[in-house]
Amino acid sequence: MAMRFGRKGIERATGYTLAGWLLRAAACAVSLAGFATASGAAADGLHYRLIKSVTLGGENGWDYLTVDPDARRLFIARDTHVMVVDTASGMPVGDIAGLAHVHGVALAGDRGYISDGGANSVVVFDRRTLAKVGEIRAGTGPDGILYDPFSHRVFAFNGRSGDATAIDAATGQVVGTVPLGGKPEAAASDDRGVIYVNIEDKGAVAAFDSKTLAVRRRWPLAPCSNPSGMAIDMAHERLFSGCRNALIAVSDTRSGTVVTTIPIGQGVDANRFDSDDGLVFSSNGFSGTLTVAREVTPNDYRVLENVPTARSARTMALDSKTHRVYLVAADIKPIPNPQPHGRRFTVVRGTFRVLILAPTG
Repeated sequence: MAMRFGRKGIERATGYTLAGWLLRAAACAVSLAGFATASGAAADGLHYRLIKSVTLGGENGWDYLTVDPDARRLFIARDTHVMVVDTASGMPVGDIAGLAHVHGVALAGDRGYISDGGANSVVVFDRRTLAKVGEIRAGTGPDGILYDPFSHRVFAFNGRSGDATAIDAATGQVVGTVPLGGKPEAAASDDRGVIYVNIEDKGAVAAFDSKTLAVRRRWPLAPCSNPSGMAIDMAHERLFSGCRNALIAVSDTRSGTVVTTIPIGQGVDANRFDSDDGLVFSSNGFSGTLTVAREVTPNDYRVLENVPTARSARTMALDSKTHRVYLVAADIKPIPNPQPHGRRFTVVRGTFRVLILAPTG
């Protein structure tokens, strides 16, 4: 993903100086406070609230989160390792170590797959024991990763080579590469043979066939810029692309057009859709909020609330069984006299934590 606290730094990700970022975040917090006090959430009768915060510690940054609802586990990509946390307690139950620079986890059958951007590979592990059982060569800089149940393939989206590596989940063999014509970010499957992926540097979506690997369609996401997070409503054929200019672009996957937008906070890096409740989520790291919107119709969405989380809580996972939302965050501080193009911020030791939000009402 494009923004990683403790790895690339806020200034590089946003183009703002530290002082400018703080002023912008403060202004955004005031604006979102007004949003949160609106009558929408109260009228809807649904609220998401922080029910638990568990400090996990450590110094490294982080990226994608993945929930295994059946095993009640949360996988947290944590730079050189993957932390495994119990979804009920928030406490660690395992760790997959010895990795270079990890970004995400995909789950398929009795195996898990880790995108290791530092090693240009996908690491395979046993979901029961968490032991590493293999490593598969990918493109350059694998970042986002997902499993497509229609084709029974795992797709690793390679940020630096601008393509996707397709892996047969049954054999662990690479079966092809999809050229995407830009930097891929988060992706989603419609479970019917089409994969959608945000192309961050083009402000667009690419859709390709998960079996033939042919790109079917591309479409611009204007007024969205720098799309990062993605979620999908398969029943209504709607795609949600979280954009760095504080909105979600909602696309019709049949026509390949943006039908509306949803206002969100600053610094989105992940989106989720709860098909049971018709809710769209956005984790906004700069604003320190979770935007929750209701799908009124496939072309109309109403923001219910902007739930306070924590500054830096920019990635999340949704448990489809409990409807809980998981985020992680840490206190961050600037690095004195940073090197040009180097890290400008670092995680404050001991402050990394998992946040558990649950619906009430």
